[in-house]
Amino acid sequence: MVELLEGAGQILAEPVAADRNFPPFARATRDGYAVRSADLARLPATLEIVGEIKAGADVSLQVGPAQAVSIMTGAAAPAGADAVVMVEYSSLHGKQVEISRAVKPGDNIVPAGSEAKRGERLLSPGMRMDHKAIAVAASVGRARLLVYSKPKIAVLSTGDEIVDIDAQPSAKQIRNSNSYSLAAQVHAAGGEPVILPTARDEAEELALLLRKGLESDLLLITGGVSMGKYDLVEQVLASFNATLFFTGVRIQPGRPVVFGEVRSGERGTPLFGLPGNPVSTMVTFDLFARPVMDALAGAKPQPLRFAQALLKSEFTTKTGLTRFLPAVVGGSAERPEVELIRWQGSGDLMAASRANCYIVVPPERERFAAGEPVAVLVV
Repeated sequence: MVELLEGAGQILAEPVAADRNFPPFARATRDGYAVRSADLARLPATLEIVGEIKAGADVSLQVGPAQAVSIMTGAAAPAGADAVVMVEYSSLHGKQVEISRAVKPGDNIVPAGSEAKRGERLLSPGMRMDHKAIAVAASVGRARLLVYSKPKIAVLSTGDEIVDIDAQPSAKQIRNSNSYSLAAQVHAAGGEPVILPTARDEAEELALLLRKGLESDLLLITGGVSMGKYDLVEQVLASFNATLFFTGVRIQPGRPVVFGEVRSGERGTPLFGLPGNPVSTMVTFDLFARPVMDALAGAKPQPLRFAQALLKSEFTTKTGLTRFLPAVVGGSAERPEVELIRWQGSGDLMAASRANCYIVVPPERERFAAGEPVAVLVV
């Protein structure tokens, strides 16, 4: 149970229902005059102003024939009125108003209970509490919410070429960016990242760190899942009697990704072996690890977000794999455009940092012309 704002970004574990009708009264949606629409059959029409209602005011007024009430946006419509004329179509003359445009019954008035009825479920378990859901909970007086606890996601980078970010790498080493990019992705997805020390390419040390990582709800391993002599992850996982559900996918970047589980008694810990190249790590997290993480968090599965945009420049690629190529989408609402970022492969972290989407290339396509629509994965 958390305070309402603490629940932002977390997964709801209880239903939230309307505590009254919404709106609780017939609500004006424009500044203007509450009228009887029948009085505007002939225009211009001159009506007598019999009062004023502002938002939040508890005023009992009745609109009779040839009468009008001045009303503000959000105020309760008075009895007898069936529409609101916008102030732009009126001119005031002392205690009278001249109306120049007709209205139909219901114009600019939201009926009581039209948005939700008392007792109606508004939010369901499994929903992520974004700002809109927080607003709904606040509107029904929920100062506290029951949410699922954030899953703990262990992150383990492997490789002798990796050093900590505060260390000075040798000429042939690189700093550990993968652990931090994954931790940031985990955090953004509503999890609690647990960064483990970097594992060297040595089976005993890797086994110790894997055992530590398996204490979390999900283990993400980067590097060591390819076919090289020192890629030891699958070998060491075999010593844990891990069940591997798949060991490779037909995509680029990210082909060598591994998904499996290690069981200890009644408890099973899912794990991913993600490729070590930075772009591959980011792509495979979004495609594969995030949905599993959502399930562990109690969230309903959400589909990947695809869109279409017009390609700004032509490009060619190889066939045989579904490719996720870093790109920048922009343009306008009328003409969204996407530009492929020129990159040096899945190790090009700098190119990936400039991307806000991926162009999705189907395995049978080789050439794309400027101006044609392409699928875009929004991340």
